[in-house]
Amino acid sequence: MMKKGIRIGSIFLLIIFFVSSLTAQEKYPNRPIDFLCTWGVGGGADQMARTIGHLAEKILGVALPVSNIPGSSGNTGLANLMAAKADGYTVATFIADTLGTFAAGTSRYKLSDLAFIVRTQVADSFLFVKTDSPYKNIQDLLKYTKENPGKIRVAATGFGTVDDITVRYLASKGYSMTTLPIPKPSERYASTLGGHSEVLY
Repeated sequence: MMKKGIRIGSIFLLIIFFVSSLTAQEKYPNRPIDFLCTWGVGGGADQMARTIGHLAEKILGVALPVSNIPGSSGNTGLANLMAAKADGYTVATFIADTLGTFAAGTSRYKLSDLAFIVRTQVADSFLFVKTDSPYKNIQDLLKYTKENPGKIRVAATGFGTVDDITVRYLASKGYSMTTLPIPKPSERYASTLGGHSEVLY
């Protein structure tokens, strides 16, 4: 359904863990661990969380039920993580889009608030267009954006994310496009397929 992926950068998907000291007598884990996916259902972070949660159950011997808490480029889910008891029974996803908000100063949190326990995925980022798009390659797309600044809408995860940073970077090089923030993956993909955006990040 989509084609012509353009390599732009890398996304790092990690699980973050907020934990306090546990007593030596306490077996860990002895109950389910809440797994917060800080993005909507159906996207890469959600698929990663559900896969890791399923695999981790076999290792840890307890369930890791996944709850999706999208919003604010991952920061709504982080707020839920920070509000949880620091007892090792709440973990969450953290991807480069959320890290971008830390760098941009739009998050209320900082890296020192988090303890990273595992990097689960490294993936390239791409720009996609519909199969019947007039842009057959990156040169076609960039030529159009140079001649028509701001006309191309890029369906992105949100403002301040890697998606948005990439769009801003391209604009600084004379290729101005407009970030269209759509945090829910299914709606983001549908926006490009339905013609509400010309490019999917």
